[in-house]
Amino acid sequence: MSEQKVALVTGALGGIGSEICRQLVTAGYKIIATVVPREEDREKQWLKDEGFTESDVRFVLTNLNEHEAATAAIQEAIDAEGRVDVLVNNAGITRDATFKKMSYTQWSEVIETNLKTLFTVTQPVFNKMLEQKSGRIVNISSVNGLKGQFGQANYSATKAGIIGFSKALAQEGARSNICVNVVAPGYTATPMVTAMREEVIKSIEAQIPLQRLAAPTEIAAAVMYLVSDHAAYVTGETLSINGGLYMH
Repeated sequence: MSEQKVALVTGALGGIGSEICRQLVTAGYKIIATVVPREEDREKQWLKDEGFTESDVRFVLTNLNEHEAATAAIQEAIDAEGRVDVLVNNAGITRDATFKKMSYTQWSEVIETNLKTLFTVTQPVFNKMLEQKSGRIVNISSVNGLKGQFGQANYSATKAGIIGFSKALAQEGARSNICVNVVAPGYTATPMVTAMREEVIKSIEAQIPLQRLAAPTEIAAAVMYLVSDHAAYVTGETLSINGGLYMH
């Protein structure tokens, strides 16, 4: 088995995902990054933009919503690396609408991507961690999974579900030295968010006690704490990084 630690990250090409990968690579990890096939052309540009080499990242081209194919692709990557030490479930989408006007498609697409793919990605990784008797899993939820959000009944449901899933899995993994935790970000200055109109961003910031958005580096730093030796006694917890927007 390789001595280099391996981390599997979903949603790796996003604003938060990229920063998580950057900090993991800096810490010496090899990354397995799941990438939707339609994003295949973005891979090399992403590597260049991030300053990564092909030895830093193994891409898994798969649609996580296709359970059998995705499971096989993830298992193949784990087998090729010989180990997996960290899993960060970061992939997620929004399809916002008030519940009164929400279509079943909007509901289903969010459930499929944000919640059902947790099973597909996590089971092969968790089984390998059980075999190794070690591992760290960090699932990315949201402040809106804790407090709810107008127009996000679908998204809030999935992000709350991630927390329940993580607590249950933490109990199953504990005897095998597998810690399972959640990071629940608040509003974060990703390219998608910072592209919004300035007045919208200012109205969001006005609701936050710290009066600003989170930096992606701050979210990634929370993930890095939970996968570090310093967090060896932390499991089943939700770490909120929201600037005081919701205190619980």
